[in-house]
Amino acid sequence: MVEMNETANILNNVTDKSLVILDEIGRGTSTFDGLAIAWAVTEDLLNKNGRGVKTIFATHYHELIELARVSKRVKNFNIAVREWDERIIFLHKLLAGGTNKSYGIQVAALAGVPEPVIKRANELLKNIEQGEFNQYGRPYITAGDPIQTKPGVPAQLELFAPAADPLHAKLAGIDPNLLSPMEALTLLYELKGLAQTAENNA
Repeated sequence: MVEMNETANILNNVTDKSLVILDEIGRGTSTFDGLAIAWAVTEDLLNKNGRGVKTIFATHYHELIELARVSKRVKNFNIAVREWDERIIFLHKLLAGGTNKSYGIQVAALAGVPEPVIKRANELLKNIEQGEFNQYGRPYITAGDPIQTKPGVPAQLELFAPAADPLHAKLAGIDPNLLSPMEALTLLYELKGLAQTAENNA
């Protein structure tokens, strides 16, 4: 609420002579809500009074870099980072263009988060990025290593054929490369609804 009060104050009082500096707008809520708020705030500042407002916006919502495609007045920059031996080194240099990496886990390691936690976080990140979902469309993040069966023993067969899965059917028909950021956001909400319906029917 504090963040939104400050954001509202900016949007309601800004002029074309203002300089607005925003840091991680939308971080205090869910990813989808936060991204939607950050995008809408950026659009409002970009189009304010038909002229826009000079703004510096630091964010980890990589989707926002797409705004540079729809407006020549939007310029993306990122801080140069060198990856070495599973660690990162900040080069203290500003580069033109966006980035699709946050280096959150590496920063956690630099901050002294225990090694087992870092290792597990890397496992979970890989799991989520590879899209390993259960029948409800949720990532398999609660378990560690998969259960191993004894050599030569086949997995148990299901007695009945699995029911049709609308979530996986929907996913199979999607080409992520053809989606705009807002279409992707809308689709995520739709998939979430399908997952919730499947869970309620289970």
